Formats: sequence, C-alpha cells, structure tokens
Amino acid sequence: MADALILEFAGVSQEQYDSVNTLLGINPTTGEGDWPSGLLSHIGAAADDGSLIVFEVWDSQASQQEFMEKRLGPALGQAGVPDPTRAEWRNVIGHHTS
Repeated sequence: MADALILEFAGVSQEQYDSVNTLLGINPTTGEGDWPSGLLSHIGAAADDGSLIVFEVWDSQASQQEFMEKRLGPALGQAGVPDPTRAEWRNVIGHHTS
C-alpha cells in the first residue's frame, strides 16, 4: 500500500506555498504541470496563525525522497521556506479521490 506524508510548517504564507509550486511548475488548483512521479495526491492547507500543512500520498517513501532531493528541496530553499516543524510518515490503510 501507499505511504502518507504530513509536513507542518510554521510562519509560511500562502504566497510562499504558491511560489514553491510555481518554481516546481505545478498548479494544485488546476492539477496541471510537471507533477512528480509517484505522487498520488497532494493537499496544502493554511491556517490564520501562519502555519501550513501539506498532506501527500506517495507510492513509496523512496519516490518522495527522490523528489525532495532533486526538485522540492531546492525550491523550498529558493522560496525561503523554513524546515518543517513536523515531518511524519504514516501507512495508508484507505485512500479515495473523486
């Protein structure tokens, strides 16, 4: 089964989230762009306190690690996004998208 990743960031704005996605060449609103191989779903959610949570489902942790090393890590750095305050993997026991 797939693996779920929860990333939580403090002090990250929607503008920074949007900037990272622009640098990656993806559009979470339309689904268009150069999405990474192995990513099954992506959700970005912001709170009024400046925290941001990203919840993703991947076919494997190895696929996410490759994406992080080659594309996401550099984009996060370029956009000035700090390291996550939480990074946690969970085993997916159910997954549905409409």
